[in-house]
Amino acid sequence: MEPKERVEAVLKRKKPDKIPFTIYENKLPQCTVERILRNNGLCIVKRISVYKVVYPNVSHKVIQYTENGVEYIKTIIYTPFGELETTQRKTSQTEDFTTWKVTHIFKNPEDYKKILFMVKDAQYLPNYEEYIELEKECGNDIFLRGYIATTPLHLIMIDYMGIEKFSEEWAERRDEIEKLYKVMSEKLREIYSIVADSPCLAFNFGGNETGNVMGRERFEKYVLPLYYEASEVLHKKGKIFGPHLDGNNKVWADLIAKAPIDYVEAFSPYPDTDMEFQEAYNLWKDKILWINFPSSLHLSSEEKIKETAARFIEIAKNDYRLIIGITEDIPRDRWQKNLLYISEVINKFSL
Repeated sequence: MEPKERVEAVLKRKKPDKIPFTIYENKLPQCTVERILRNNGLCIVKRISVYKVVYPNVSHKVIQYTENGVEYIKTIIYTPFGELETTQRKTSQTEDFTTWKVTHIFKNPEDYKKILFMVKDAQYLPNYEEYIELEKECGNDIFLRGYIATTPLHLIMIDYMGIEKFSEEWAERRDEIEKLYKVMSEKLREIYSIVADSPCLAFNFGGNETGNVMGRERFEKYVLPLYYEASEVLHKKGKIFGPHLDGNNKVWADLIAKAPIDYVEAFSPYPDTDMEFQEAYNLWKDKILWINFPSSLHLSSEEKIKETAARFIEIAKNDYRLIIGITEDIPRDRWQKNLLYISEVINKFSL
């Protein structure tokens, strides 16, 4: 099997010749070891959107500047009700794609009407041509994975407000947040049919939820119902989707078990989170675990890394609901050896 075929086989609940090994496109520097890994079956996951968003009545301006040697990106959004502004700081230790949000677009209650207008103004248009062209170009060792959207409450909490401001607004003006959430959820439904009709097979939908921030009650009320809605549209067209849940999941593990999702992507087993791989594999019996190999173990010995990879495969070998992935940065002095170790173990196990 080719690398892409292994990923597709597991996602379609078919038997691969060995457990797929994947990595995000921006986590694999080009070099000799990269070529060896790809020759040995490593599949690159390239994330792509099959739709584009246009705003007929909202415009924006991006300003990049440097202050005290630090690079910043300021985005100004112009709406009929006034401006919204956010600033991000580029990190100096990592690649250019990594930024840290310094200010959020929501700063006071007057911003609700501006954000509401921006959300309502969005128009979602199919963009299938880019996917089709990329699929032709990428061949059989790159898997193109689509994206539905960030779930609305997470977007409000993390992107629009930040946790501290969200906490204040949740206590003082929860009705305004719920009004915004309702409109955002309605707009989200426009995306489901676009992705369902696309040529793409699999889609991430939301994620990055943290139990001690989102909380079980909010997750059950504001996030979980959207999975059910999406499944009604996507599964009829043979599409596959799942959330990116890389944090502690024990607080809502039973809810995930019942949810109509196909996979849990970036699940990071203990010791990085509060769930062992065996525990999650047993509980989420009809889910594919598209894991992130625990980041902390990249600082461990060769023996520990190989033993962990072998244990994961041993657990999954009978029903192969496992894809071993790399979704986080690995220390520069460890990534080559560690990925070779994992690849070596995978290639010893034929299914």
